[in-house]
Amino acid sequence: MDSANPLSQLADIHMPEAVGFWPPAPGWWILFFIICAILVWALRRYYANWKLQRARSFAIRELDKCLTALSDQSQGKNATEVDILKLNFVSDVNGVLRRVAMKNFRHENFASLGGAAWIAFLREHGDAGLLDDAQAFTLSQGRFAKHWEVDEQRLYQMAHQWIGSVYLARITPEKPSNNASAATPVSDHA
Repeated sequence: MDSANPLSQLADIHMPEAVGFWPPAPGWWILFFIICAILVWALRRYYANWKLQRARSFAIRELDKCLTALSDQSQGKNATEVDILKLNFVSDVNGVLRRVAMKNFRHENFASLGGAAWIAFLREHGDAGLLDDAQAFTLSQGRFAKHWEVDEQRLYQMAHQWIGSVYLARITPEKPSNNASAATPVSDHA
């Protein structure tokens, strides 16, 4: 018989290898994909808001050009020439408002709107709080007149406010309320 101790034939205890960083556990993969999805969503939203801000600032610059052109060209002109410049200003402001509407309300048929229907569209789809009856009549009938008493600054401010409200409604849409009649038309199109 062998007198050797059977325990001496056993191999020494081997420590397991250290747990590596790769591959991560399934929970880390899930967390990674959730973070990636949130990041993609945030970047897309930021880019869309940036584009809307850029479009808004472009429309405001166009509006500024209309007012600057009126003030620059009306210096030293007689009353008839100033009236023509004011009519051009009204037409230019109306054009800027229509372009903003075409950009933001593509699915609506407003291109053929004129007169009271155009004014109703402006009041329904944006903040036209500064649009009083005299300005509304000027915007709706301005191209058919030979003379208008236009408060250029007030018309400019109204158009600026309307443009800002249309783009702001798309950037930060209102939360839908439980009361359907309380929802503003602007939030329906945002």
